[in-house]
Amino acid sequence: MVDKLILTDAEWRKRLTPEEYDVLRRHGTEYPGTGCFLGTKDPGTYVCAGCGNPLFKAGTKFESGTGWPSFTQTLSPDSVTEIRDVSHGMVRTEVRCARCDGHLGHVFPDGPPPTGLRYCMNSVAMKHVAEGKPLELVKA
Repeated sequence: MVDKLILTDAEWRKRLTPEEYDVLRRHGTEYPGTGCFLGTKDPGTYVCAGCGNPLFKAGTKFESGTGWPSFTQTLSPDSVTEIRDVSHGMVRTEVRCARCDGHLGHVFPDGPPPTGLRYCMNSVAMKHVAEGKPLELVKA
């Protein structure tokens, strides 16, 4: 289980860029095809841009053709939380960071083996930590 990072709205606004704040705290979405992690294949770990919580290993990333970086599985079962999302006239499963509750994207049951899942994430909601570099959680 991850220790929660709880901050006020003002604290989040100070820590995050306007784009990060919109996606992570207001459940926004970056435009398809605009994310910095589309097409990247660098080894390492993707972490939450809000708190540094490790989310995905680069080896689970794949090109889904959707316009957003996609992964077949999370780093661990405790990395994210999944919440039923009925916004925009659809029923989807929202994916949030388990540590700071930041909105990351959605998961769909149409991914490749071995999981059959497609974690469709916003690039702006994540940072990439190169293989061999230390993973550091952001402190309150």
